[in-house]
Amino acid sequence: MTANASDAVPDAFPDTVPDTRTDAIDRSRTVAVVGTGTMGQGIAQVALVAGHPVRLYDSAPGRAEAAVTALAARLDRLVEKGRMDPAERDGAIARLHAAADLTELADAALVVEAIVEELTVKQALFAELEKIVGDDALLATNTSSLSVTAIAGVLRLPGRFVGLHFFNPAPLLPLVEVVSGFATDPAAATRAYATAKSWGKTPVRCADTPGFIVNRIARPFYAEALRVYEEGAADPATIDAALRECGGFRMGPFELTDLIGQDVNEAVTRSVWDSFYQDPKFTPSLAQRRLVESARLGRKSGHGWFPYGEGAAAPEPHTAPPAEPPASVVVQGEMYQAEPLVRLLRETAVAVEFRQDAVPGYPGWIELPSGTRLFLADGTAADDASMPVIHFDLALDYSTCERIVLAPAATVDERSLREAIGLFQAAGKKVSVIKDIPGMIVARTVAMLADFALDAATRAVADADDIDTAMRLGVNYPRGPLAWAEELGAGWVLETLSNLHEEYPTGRYAPSQALRRLVAAESVSAEADSADGVEPLAAGEESSS
Repeated sequence: MTANASDAVPDAFPDTVPDTRTDAIDRSRTVAVVGTGTMGQGIAQVALVAGHPVRLYDSAPGRAEAAVTALAARLDRLVEKGRMDPAERDGAIARLHAAADLTELADAALVVEAIVEELTVKQALFAELEKIVGDDALLATNTSSLSVTAIAGVLRLPGRFVGLHFFNPAPLLPLVEVVSGFATDPAAATRAYATAKSWGKTPVRCADTPGFIVNRIARPFYAEALRVYEEGAADPATIDAALRECGGFRMGPFELTDLIGQDVNEAVTRSVWDSFYQDPKFTPSLAQRRLVESARLGRKSGHGWFPYGEGAAAPEPHTAPPAEPPASVVVQGEMYQAEPLVRLLRETAVAVEFRQDAVPGYPGWIELPSGTRLFLADGTAADDASMPVIHFDLALDYSTCERIVLAPAATVDERSLREAIGLFQAAGKKVSVIKDIPGMIVARTVAMLADFALDAATRAVADADDIDTAMRLGVNYPRGPLAWAEELGAGWVLETLSNLHEEYPTGRYAPSQALRRLVAAESVSAEADSADGVEPLAAGEESSS
């Protein structure tokens, strides 16, 4: 699944002085950082370690001087850990200065702003900076939620204004989103990109859209988990375990938002939702709003979804007790995305028989001796079936995942459920049982992430490679969502979302036009291959060539 796009900006602006330099800013030139909070200090450290003279400014008296002291202490710790040479530290500290007034930033080649997320405050700052710095200086905002275009709207020379969105902690995380506003000159964006790269970062280009790449595409990771919780299908610890131990994500959404801060995460969600004119795909969670209103903000307040502090118990997901596996199972038809699971089951003591009674081209199932069928989650509810059905969730890799999640229909008896639990336990997996919910946890989340990513690529937010890079490096996803969708098959993503849309006809799960067109194009291509005598590959199948 591929989609290529470039930033769509007009060729010329009458009020813009073009800067044709696209090389990285020379290390002899000053980089100024306005705002000395966590992000401001982090960005300053990155520029300083890269070799630039750095000036720090903060409107609050004494804050810049305190930040210089704090940065010097950070560099000392790097020396203690053997990550920095003492001479390099001494040189860096010699290049670091606090500025008492904005006018002291006059010689800066780049000014990066990391102040409060308020549009009018940022606009006022840059309007003042523009009177002070040279016309060839790059001006950049580290905003994560405001429009780069809107901030630059007050400037005489908006062409030299870009977004440089670092991720916290800036010295450690490699990703930088280089955001082109509507009036950003392409050469300015390229120079900002080259500069970030020269600092050892991994920059990605993106257009000025709500949430940019990461905060736009990542919304379903949080939203679907909250939806599952709100519907009473599973508790936060079990949902986290499903996405972490089955889906392969480094952290679950509940523990991650506790780390980020519930107020921060909810504010970003609400900002993106409002910026998209309250599109139902971005709808915030009432449960998270109530958490914020109760001042349970996560680790920083001592309690969020989970308690923290001395004596706080670690969250425990639901894990089924040991159960006896069935003596045998029957695999009916092709399992496609779940084929690795079948290979794993063949290594157990359970006898596996294969039959081809299923309709060719449609997903098969695993049948227990009782007749209960196990299907991969596909966006439908298990209760929708006319027979006893248990859905099992999607896994990043069935051969290595630690946990399998099951959702039984109401018609499944206790004996069949225990046989299903025992079957997966025999394969070495922990098993969680949740209430029947369309799409379960991992399947609906991955399908939504894939569709958001494809839609963003098609709308020229960023190209496919940059989207996958941003999601892997910015939020530590185990796989880029477009690469993941390509492996699963666009048809599977479309079917899962179409089924979810039928279950929840609100527009939240309506497949994007980009996804529909991609599947239609793949179908035409497969038909052409078949006509030429080429056997088309099944979804998730890889060519051996």
